[in-house]
Amino acid sequence: MRYKIALGVARALRYLHEDAEQCVLHRDIKSANVLLDADFNTKISDFGIAKLVDPRLRTQKTRVVGTYGYLAPEYINQGRVSKESDMYGFGVVVLEIASGRKTYNHDVPLVNRVWKHYVEGNILNVADKDLKMDFDAVEMTCLLTVGLWCTLQDHKKRPKAEQVINVLKQEASLPNLFTDMRA
Repeated sequence: MRYKIALGVARALRYLHEDAEQCVLHRDIKSANVLLDADFNTKISDFGIAKLVDPRLRTQKTRVVGTYGYLAPEYINQGRVSKESDMYGFGVVVLEIASGRKTYNHDVPLVNRVWKHYVEGNILNVADKDLKMDFDAVEMTCLLTVGLWCTLQDHKKRPKAEQVINVLKQEASLPNLFTDMRA
């Protein structure tokens, strides 16, 4: 179910970013804005701070709004909103889905915690303990890796929604993030 939810959110972002008549930047992609119906189909909600953007512009400068913990570093630091900043929020949501943890706990931010396990080669240790290891290891590895991919510090290296969909559908291979890691 978690895998299906992540794929549904990626499809919704592809629609907003690429398929809609005009590109829509949500600017507040977070778990609370992902709605599920009885069959666990996803809907993105709360478009109160969404922004229509000129498709010729890669980014737009704007005042920072949204929920900390889900906001991309370039958005927080420079006010630059883009498809990549929405993908950052999506990445955090995916990490929450896979780990069963909130983005900020009392200790280490979730993204940092998952990175640590990725580097150590034991990324499945971050999987939600409530699942009691009852999950498909390939799908869980994929979810966690996609979450990290979407939260790369360099926004230019973050994937587009279509790339994420292809990886989640296992039609494209997982990225090797070791070459893209933060310094």
